[in-house]
Amino acid sequence: MKKHGQKSDHRTLKSHSKEKINKPSRQTKPAKPKNPYFYGIHAVSMLLKRRPEEVLSLFIQMRDDGQMSEEHRRIVASAEQFGISIQSAQRERLTELCGSQQHQGVVALARPTPMADEAILDELMDKDEALFLVLDQITDAHNLGACLRSACAMGVDAVIIPRHQSAPITPTVAKVSVGASEVIPVISVTNLARTLEKLKKSGVFVFGTALDDTAKPAFECDFGGKVAIIMGSEGDGMRRLTQTMCDTLVYIPMAEVVDRPQSLNVSVATGMVLYEVMRQRQGFGQMSLV
Repeated sequence: MKKHGQKSDHRTLKSHSKEKINKPSRQTKPAKPKNPYFYGIHAVSMLLKRRPEEVLSLFIQMRDDGQMSEEHRRIVASAEQFGISIQSAQRERLTELCGSQQHQGVVALARPTPMADEAILDELMDKDEALFLVLDQITDAHNLGACLRSACAMGVDAVIIPRHQSAPITPTVAKVSVGASEVIPVISVTNLARTLEKLKKSGVFVFGTALDDTAKPAFECDFGGKVAIIMGSEGDGMRRLTQTMCDTLVYIPMAEVVDRPQSLNVSVATGMVLYEVMRQRQGFGQMSLV
């Protein structure tokens, strides 16, 4: 017959044994970051065009009749040229892979989009009509993607973002930018003020957008020559130090409508300012809405 004390000791020993087994090892290495899943017809098409060697797998949604759409067929043909693994998948599986329902039936597993080397600024600053877009504190991926799309369409040479106060180049950015994130150089800098000072020393005139009493209407500014356009976040605008680096502050005039919004979405404002730059440089007349 077991004594009461012996039974208690047995349970205590068993409990200690479990604690020892369940204790996590200090030598456990952190998991490596996973490669992202890019999605959307334009984003994946540009990915295959610009850096196919970094695409690891392609997932395609088949139609109900078991066939591929013409757009999907072109993407598959591009992937086959580089020996990329191609798999068919249901819509729900694609949504699970990329975390979005906006995948348009195509998802690609690929290495992350690399940032452009800051050294290319030295080359770009030598251009007589160099045009830079500086995005200060744009932390929303959709806004960043839309800004990159407009920048690419309006002939911007490079986009400059701060390293620690900006959205990174994610698959969502690539999707919203319709592949522009693979085309236009995006340079991430540690010290934005120092980079702006470097641009100014090379003859780049810096415009900052702000709702300020000293700001000029965008259409009254001369955007010829070497120019940098700074766009700040919707909530806070440019940081104070960034604003002190501007040569001129500009704003976008709006209609005098009762209770109208006091500001524009940053990606919309970016497109409008960049269009004015392009209009002046290419000799377009005033935009006419018909």
